[in-house]
Amino acid sequence: MRIKTTREKRIFYFKTALRWTLYYVIILMSFVIMTTGSWKKPVLLVPVALCIAINNDIMASAYTGAFCGFLIDIACGRLIGYNAVILTIFSAAMTLIFELYLRRKFINYIVLTAIMTFLQCFLDFQFFYKLWDYENVNNIFRNVTLKVWIYTMISSVILYVIFRIINNLLMPKEHLTIEEVIRNN
Repeated sequence: MRIKTTREKRIFYFKTALRWTLYYVIILMSFVIMTTGSWKKPVLLVPVALCIAINNDIMASAYTGAFCGFLIDIACGRLIGYNAVILTIFSAAMTLIFELYLRRKFINYIVLTAIMTFLQCFLDFQFFYKLWDYENVNNIFRNVTLKVWIYTMISSVILYVIFRIINNLLMPKEHLTIEEVIRNN
């Protein structure tokens, strides 16, 4: 391992700031896409929050998941905080799963995103349609909820590629500080 110098520290801070700026630009672009058009569009903020959760620590991913959840609540006209709680839990779980058990592979991301996105869509359907006993509630699930889930999964592939490029270019490499070198020797 190399010892981190002050120049490398400045580069580390610059890359981290640029990476998080790009993350939040993508979040805001996804919010704009979600607020335009019809009801049958992908919920882009779920895969965005999960992509960010793959490569970051648990607190950063939980805060980002909460922020994305609040934006979903605003875009979909839901109770404020409903999706924020769900995405905070999903983002923290995604971070822990990838830190402890899985490698950062595309197939692992797709499987977990499919599961978590389906759970988010299913809970949304249960609490906002089935609970209130609307007419033809099964048609709503088949014609709206499943289509939104499929569109979200298709868009999650594109988002994964975008976040992979950002992380490959701007994710700082781990270096040892002088204190760590002295402590280890």
